[in-house]
Amino acid sequence: MKRLSGLFFSCLLLIASVVMISCKKEEIGNVDNIPGLGGDDWAKTPVDDWIFTNITTPYNIAVKYKWDQFEFDNVIKTLVPADEAQVIPLLTSIDKGWAKPYVEEAGKVFFNKYSPKLFVLSGSVEYNLDGSVTGGQAEGGRKIVMMGINRFKIKGMSGYSAATDSVYAKFFIFHVIQHEFGHILHQNKNYPQEYKTISAGKYYGANWINYNDRDAQRDGFISAYSASNFDDDFVEMIAVMLMEGKDGFDKIINSIPEGTTAKGTTRAQAQAALRQKEAMIVAYYKNSWSIDFYALQKKTRAAMVSMF
Repeated sequence: MKRLSGLFFSCLLLIASVVMISCKKEEIGNVDNIPGLGGDDWAKTPVDDWIFTNITTPYNIAVKYKWDQFEFDNVIKTLVPADEAQVIPLLTSIDKGWAKPYVEEAGKVFFNKYSPKLFVLSGSVEYNLDGSVTGGQAEGGRKIVMMGINRFKIKGMSGYSAATDSVYAKFFIFHVIQHEFGHILHQNKNYPQEYKTISAGKYYGANWINYNDRDAQRDGFISAYSASNFDDDFVEMIAVMLMEGKDGFDKIINSIPEGTTAKGTTRAQAQAALRQKEAMIVAYYKNSWSIDFYALQKKTRAAMVSMF
């Protein structure tokens, strides 16, 4: 016991000496001017004023277009900053093709509550090791990263080519935002579990990258990515139905060729699966959100046609 007491006393002396050394007063300088504590320090431009007036004020959405590598999931990958000249044309188009149709059909209270609160813009897309390309990301329903904006062009923009630019803009910008907003909606109010039974046993999982959209449609999926899992099946249907419109969606279904896939899906079964999914999404929008999906679809498609 004495030996333990002596050891304990020695430890106390050692700790006390360390504390005395550690507590030595140091000058830290002027705390009113610590770099970074005041937030971003760049000067506002007319672009920032436009964003505040046309996006932040009406929709409560902030937009970050100046470069910040840490806003992206993978800080190792090389991305290109957004071209400032692209920001206003991009956001004007998003307002026209996504925000306004939802506000007109569902109301501003709904839209401002569920829309993401931050857009982060990247000039380039993100290329992945498996050969896929990331055109956007969403984080917890509060932030959407939109990539590849430096190539964004619509009618009226210099150098616009309908053959290439319309496909690029629709896929990397509008498809991404409709897809991610679909995730936000079902994460707040989930879709019926019966949806998962429609194509049960047909999903490709991580192997979706080895299929194209036409392959997937023959198995009853609207796109190859929709065949990766239940949730992405649901939101891919929303994105394609809204962007292509009723006639465009019908055209996709009617163009599925005869034959049987490796998974044993016939043309009739694939078409029936897509029609079931369509009906369930229309009912989900009505029952969960009091939104007339076909009216929303019509407005969204009209906006797409006016831009491409």
